[in-house]
This record gives sequence, structure tokens and C-alpha cells, in this order.
Amino acid sequence: MLIKKPSDIKSSEITPESVYKNRREFMVDGSKLMLGALVGAALPATVLAQNGDALKARAPAGTQQTAPAPWWAEKFSSIKPAPDSEPFFTGETLTPYRDVTHYNNFYEYGMNKGDPSANSNPSHPDPWSVEISGEVARPGTYHLEDILKPVDLEERIYRLRCVEAWSMVIPWIGFPLADLIKQFEPTSNAKFVEFETLVDPDTMPGIRSRFAMVNWPYREGLRMDEATNPLTFMAVGLYGSYLPSQNGAPMRLIIPWKYGFKSIKSIVRINFRETQPNTTWNDLQANEYGFYANVNPAVHHPRWRQDMERRLPQTLFSRQHIETRLFNGYGEHVAHMYEGMDLARNY
Repeated sequence: MLIKKPSDIKSSEITPESVYKNRREFMVDGSKLMLGALVGAALPATVLAQNGDALKARAPAGTQQTAPAPWWAEKFSSIKPAPDSEPFFTGETLTPYRDVTHYNNFYEYGMNKGDPSANSNPSHPDPWSVEISGEVARPGTYHLEDILKPVDLEERIYRLRCVEAWSMVIPWIGFPLADLIKQFEPTSNAKFVEFETLVDPDTMPGIRSRFAMVNWPYREGLRMDEATNPLTFMAVGLYGSYLPSQNGAPMRLIIPWKYGFKSIKSIVRINFRETQPNTTWNDLQANEYGFYANVNPAVHHPRWRQDMERRLPQTLFSRQHIETRLFNGYGEHVAHMYEGMDLARNY
């Protein structure tokens, strides 16, 4: 049975796509943010929203993704804005749209940070289907339109921390993973959730590369309590627009208290299982990449210290290095799930 949540969006907060696209954009591009850094005047995140627009942030003019189908435009016409307080909001300066969309790890498109934006298809993938399998009452292959139909989209501004010791602040559009899980009615045997990324050698040159280390498809997993935590988010957009291919279109996972490699992109399969699944990086280097991958400044990676991070973007005159917080600063909302665990061993 599909679970529908009653909308808590006021009609006054809803801006039709046809209206907001005609408004003057107040988003500043990367060059203006760099200028702000030069003069020492960092713009607060809330300044980046459009005038009169309920959302906290919109993509700069000329960069917004085109709706791949009418149902996408209809879905994006009603987005609940981010609140003004943690944990679904942070007042930290947003990472500029260009950096968010041009500095990525998505090895299916290549090993360099610029490869995903250079090599991915600029058009938004539609139609798209997701296979639901394992310990659920309603297994099957579902069109993404049907998966999204009963959920309410909302904006959330999260910190993203990469294990490579860099970080961003990104305004995502999506819905709680728990809302998706409820639709398919997991059985009592479902203790873990496993995810898989698309494998398409024709459009993903990284898969064809002889230098690829990964045994495709890319796989990730969560315990059920992690998957249903209110912070765990399925993103279908960013900066008020549709998710670009290089950022994991059309649907990706966001787990803000874990390192970025857990936030799997372009999901085509979700499997509910009783035992802990194998995950890609843990299989490749278990001594470097744990199953849990919780942000922890006290547990260093062999190649990157984890007590400090580079907040992007970095410029010649602005080298932002900040202290990393346990669970990426979300400990109040997630630490209870790991009580009694040795976080140095269960990294």
C-alpha cells in the first residue's frame, strides 16, 4: 500500500515553475563569490535565494535543468522550503552552483573531478525505473514517476563531507528515504538496505576504462535504522532545479553524517536484506573504507587526515580550512544509533 503524507505546504509558499523562471535571479555565480572572498565579505546562504521565492536557493540564470517530462515540472511546482534551523538547514555559506556541479566523484564517468560534468549526458534521464527486491511485500520494477507520486518534495541544506578532506554546503531537493521504504512494506527480516548504481558502458566512459578499479555496479548499503533516520534523504534536485547527471540524476542518496562515498548516485536497484551487504569501497580497501563511514575527526584515512577539511571553493586569497566535527555536526540526531560501538573499529 502506498503511504501518502498530507501536505503541510501552505499555498502561499508554492511557486509555479512558470512564475519563478520569469523572476529575476538573485543567485550569484562563482566569479561573484570569488570577488566576495577577495573583499572578505562572504555571503550568507539565505542571501542567495530569489526575491520573493520561498526556497532558500535557486540555480543561476541559464543553468537550470529543463524538465525532462511534464510530470517532473508538475512535481517541482510544489517544494517545501528548508526551515531556518538545524538539522535540515545550515546558515553556512552555500557552495556555488558551478562548484557543486563541476567538482564531483562519479567514477562511472571518469577518475578526475571534472570528468563527470564533461562526460555525462547533459539531458536529464527519463524514463527511469528502479528495481525493488528482497525482504519486502511489494517487490518489482517501478517507474520513478510512480515512486515519487505519493511523496512531498522539500528543500534541505546539508553539509557534504568527502573522505578526501574537502566539503561543500548544498541545497538539495528531495524526500526522506523512509517515505520510499514505507511504500514497499519491508518484512521483519529486512535489517539492511542495499543500493546499486546504473551501469551503462555506452554513456559512462569510466566503466569502459582499462584503469577502472571498481567491480561494477557501484554498491552501497545502510542498516535499516540508518536508512529510516529522518536525516537520510533521497535527492532528485539541487539548487531548486532538477538533478544534473554528474550529480547522480535522476535520484541519489544523501546521508549528511557519513562520508560522501556512501551517498550513492543514479540508483537503479534497492534491495532489502537480512545480512549486511558488501559495498564497493569496503570490498576494494577494507582497511581504508569501512561499512559505516561515519565522519569522525579522530579516525584518519591512510591518505587524508580527518580532523580538518577544505571548504570549497578554494581561491588564491581564500583558503578555507575548518575543523571537522564528529558525525559532520549532526551527532545530536544520529549518535544514539552507535551507542556502545567502538567507532575506531567500526569506521
